[in-house]
Amino acid sequence: MKFRLSFCLFLLFALSRPAYTQSVEEVVVGSKYLIESAVLGETREYWIRLPDTYELESASHAEYPLLIVLDGQAQFEFASSMLNYMSRGRSDSRRVPEMVVVGVASTNRERDFTPDKIVTRRKNDTGGADQFLAFLESELLPLLQEKYRLSSFDILMGHSLGGLFAVHTYLKPETEFDAFIAIDPSFGTWDDEKMSGKVESATDNSFDRFLYIATANWGARNLGNRDRHVQFYEAMHRRAGDERFRAKTEYFEHEDHSSVPVIAFHNGLSAMFEGYGMTFRDVTSLEQMTEQYRILSNRLSHDFPPPEGLVNRVGYRMLQSEDEQQRKEALGFFELNADNYPKSSNAFDSLGEAFAAAGRKAEAIQAYRKSLELNPRNENASAQLEKLTAE
Repeated sequence: MKFRLSFCLFLLFALSRPAYTQSVEEVVVGSKYLIESAVLGETREYWIRLPDTYELESASHAEYPLLIVLDGQAQFEFASSMLNYMSRGRSDSRRVPEMVVVGVASTNRERDFTPDKIVTRRKNDTGGADQFLAFLESELLPLLQEKYRLSSFDILMGHSLGGLFAVHTYLKPETEFDAFIAIDPSFGTWDDEKMSGKVESATDNSFDRFLYIATANWGARNLGNRDRHVQFYEAMHRRAGDERFRAKTEYFEHEDHSSVPVIAFHNGLSAMFEGYGMTFRDVTSLEQMTEQYRILSNRLSHDFPPPEGLVNRVGYRMLQSEDEQQRKEALGFFELNADNYPKSSNAFDSLGEAFAAAGRKAEAIQAYRKSLELNPRNENASAQLEKLTAE
């Protein structure tokens, strides 16, 4: 009896202890790097997160948009994680394209993010925005473009003074950035005269870019900043007209200056890439799908073709259909992928399968050979090519 009681107590003790397991793999949000800036005369820190697919062999041809996040020490972690969720293809959660995300750490926000010198009783070093922009465009961006597979589409996101910097960059006659998310930008020094001057300084180039402005609710103490956001947006809208003004503003009544970045970042990206999140269930025809991405591309002044994975999935759904007309139409989807992604081995592998199913043997052989040229390790293309040439 004592033995049984002791054993039961031992078993109860063992089961009540927390189970500790050895960590097999770390979850890494990003990597930290340093860059020596000759423009700023200092060392700057930045974090980078690559898309989930970046290292996959099947995506070795892919080029990704770049998102620069200001105040990286505060904004990078949530922004990169949210973007990762919004861009992944699992569970139809894709709403935006995958991107390379870079968070730039702040050292002197008052200096780097303010476009104008502010006269105060105490000495200050405001007005260094153009110098900081020169650092981004002449030093950091070229470094990133050399090191990573980036497309030519660059997004700038900033909050508070960082939002002011984003709007300032949006207004520049020339800039490397194509789209902007300005979260509760600090327009406190932009009185009516300065605001008018800023609006008048805008060139046609600004209206080719996309701008999202989020405004938080600070209560009575910040009605001025809210009014300036509306004033700026409406003045720019009047200058551009409905057809040219590619922008959106949004007021968050239940968010303050500190809480607004998370939801505003999500909504800003969603507004920017409205229409991108098409699922294979939404596709009714090749023309309907291509038109949706044509509209998106026109809005962002950049070519965003239908995602390769989406087109491939639709193509196979139609290729395997019991409807003969759908099987015939499937080929057009695979041809579209090969045209849009000429460096994709998988696109040509799938095209070869579609040609073979249509009885077009010579074109199937040509497609499989192209797939092997792009990826000599493609075992399926080798097997299919051997089979077709043996017939």
